[in-house]
Parts: sequence; structure tokens; C-alpha cells
Amino acid sequence: MGGPGDPPEGTPEGAPGGGEDEYRSVVFDESFVRAARLQEYSAQERMAEHAPAVRRRAPLRRSLSRQALILIVLIAVAFGTAIYMGVRNPYQGPAARQPAELVRMTVIPLAPQGKVPGAADAEELYAHSPAAHFRSGAQGVPLPAARRTAHFSDDQVFNALTTAKDYVVRSALDPEVLVGEETRSVRVLLDPEQLDQFDESFEHPAADGRHAPTGWLVRFDPSRVELADEAIRVRGSLRAAESDASTLEVVADHTTVYPLRPTGDERAEVSLFTVRRELHFRFDRDDLRLSQTRLAVSYVQAGPLSCAEDSANHLRPLLAGQTAKAGGPAGTDPYTTDNATALCGALAPGAQPKV
Repeated sequence: MGGPGDPPEGTPEGAPGGGEDEYRSVVFDESFVRAARLQEYSAQERMAEHAPAVRRRAPLRRSLSRQALILIVLIAVAFGTAIYMGVRNPYQGPAARQPAELVRMTVIPLAPQGKVPGAADAEELYAHSPAAHFRSGAQGVPLPAARRTAHFSDDQVFNALTTAKDYVVRSALDPEVLVGEETRSVRVLLDPEQLDQFDESFEHPAADGRHAPTGWLVRFDPSRVELADEAIRVRGSLRAAESDASTLEVVADHTTVYPLRPTGDERAEVSLFTVRRELHFRFDRDDLRLSQTRLAVSYVQAGPLSCAEDSANHLRPLLAGQTAKAGGPAGTDPYTTDNATALCGALAPGAQPKV
């Protein structure tokens, strides 16, 4: 006689394992049954009139997983933090820009008190001049350490110093600018609000303290002089400071010494020409972002020059053996930081090579 779970006739002969292995691969656990969309009615429910054999179950409501909930919370916290930092950022500045002021420029020629010294080559002159220990080219315009201010970061101060250095190098050391009439490489560094004044200075130069090309850059009259050597000597400094919460100011103070000779005469003696420039640059946050600057003040002393020559458009140096037609009231040394007090000064003897 078969057991309670066996067919009335018992387990068929030859059926392996009492027929259990035939359905071994089909498993209906409790979770599978509960998730089924169709459910069979009970016997009593099926006896009702027109009752279908099965009914459709409402889909199970699935709640958000724990991981998804944590992700949403993290996104909300990050978004809130970004908004908070944007409001609290100490380097945020006002959106409105102050209009750029016209550049104030002074160009003071320094007249020699005798003949201009000359030599066969520039190295001999450098060795006997105050520029003997100056460095050549852009190496003489080193960058100082960039330190943050109350409203500007280290990177912003560094960008201001770098842009000011670029302006000094391009406007005073590039041979194409010095004797080639090139201006674009300097112009592109200026804030767009200053371009009209820059362009007018070169189209209509004037010694009015606003429109002197030599206030923007160093340039010689190429019909009269040329560089005897491109190893130009430079020494000076760059200083950055915050003038207000929205403006950085950089002061560039450099003395540059140029070896010159008459145009087209390679056998002529070489002489030295000295230019001391103090440039004041201003930067707002747009200028820092675009690596541009606003030149505020340009103060230039240059010699040996004749006071009778116009130095606003081109510098026309006196060369080896030449003398000035007229001198100034006092000796001015461009290797010092003393300010000249006249529109034309006398070049101090100690500023010239002793050959």
C-alpha cells in the first residue's frame, strides 16, 4: 500500500526516485509565489457564479533601495555645499567693472654732459658700466614669490605678475618692437578699454602726457640707430599689492641698457643707451582671467638724449662721440630710484661707461 504522498497504485515501476527527480529543476519558493501576477482562487471562490479560475494580483509596491536613497542625499548635500561656497567665496568680486582711466605717462630725456663713450663691442662697455652685473634679456625680469592678498588668491597674484612681466619683456626687449615698428604683441596684453588710447597714440603721437608711443613701449628711430647686440641687459623688480577688494596693482621698476650703433654701419663704435621705466599695472578679475592688464602710470627716464629732440614718438639716442645740443638743470642717474624733477635732465657721469 502506498504512502500518503504516493499515487493510489503506488510508485510506478521504473520511475527514478519515486518521480521526484522529474520536477527537481522547477522550484516554486515562497517569494516566487507571492510575486506572481496571477493567483488561483480557492475552491469556495470558484463555486461562485461566473467566477474565473484565477484573479490578477495588484503589483507589489517597491520602495527605493537604501543605496539609491543614500545617493540622493549625497547629491543634495553636494549641491547645497556648492551654493554655500559660491555665496561665501572671499574671492568673488562685484560684477560691475570700473571704466579704465587714461594712462598718465612721463618721458624724460637725459642729456650727457660730454661726449658719449664708445667701444668696439658691447661687452667692453658693459664691463665698465653699472650694468656689468645685470642679466641678459628676460632673465633680468625675474618673478617674485606670489602671495595671496585679502581678496585675491595665490594663483590670481601669480597671473598678475606674469602678465606684467610679459608686458615688460615685449615692450622693452623684443627687437621687432625696439627697431621694427611692431606694436601688436604689446597691444594684445592691454584691456580692451585702453585700446583706443593706445591706437591714437601711434596714429597721432603727442607729448601731452597721454599719447606718447614711448610711454607705452621702448622704440628707437630705425632710420638712425640699430641694435649692435641683442644681449640687452636688465635689472629691476616686480611688486604686487591689493589696492581694493576688486583690484590688484603691480609695479614694475626696471633699468634696461641697450648696445646701439648707427644704422647700417657695422664698423662704427658701439655705445650704451639706458632706459629706466616705472610702470603701474592694474588688474580686475576679468583682466586676470584673460591675462590682460590696464596700464595706469608710465614713468620713463632715458639717455643719452638731446633735450632738443622729440622723444614722444621715437627715442633718438646720441651715439658714440656725439654731444648734446642742450643739457638739463641737474644730473639724474637712471640706475637709482630718484625721480627727475624736470622735463629734461642731465645724465649723471656715473651712469656712463668709463672707457
